[in-house]
Amino acid sequence: MPLRQPAFSPPPQSRLQQSKCGGASWYALTSRTASGERMNPAGLTAAHRTLPLGSKVKVTNQKNGKSLVVRINDRGPFIKGRVLDLSKGAASRLGFIGAGHTKVCFKPL
Repeated sequence: MPLRQPAFSPPPQSRLQQSKCGGASWYALTSRTASGERMNPAGLTAAHRTLPLGSKVKVTNQKNGKSLVVRINDRGPFIKGRVLDLSKGAASRLGFIGAGHTKVCFKPL
């Protein structure tokens, strides 16, 4: 009887590489961020609770399909159901300044 090889299955992605979805809002403070740098409201940055400071993520607005890459430089959000707080500049490029919040998916790069 011939030996059967198991079907190929790719290795599981690490938790940091998987896409995550949830709510996002924006903020435009001028104080220092958790990384120690001064918040630049026009910059393409974001706050996340646990991702390493300095890491980059691709964020997609689920309502309009717009995407961009932001750098994590702060901690938050601290509102249930939200996964990212984005700078005003990032929110503008993603098209949700007026709404104040939206649904996003993001994937660490």
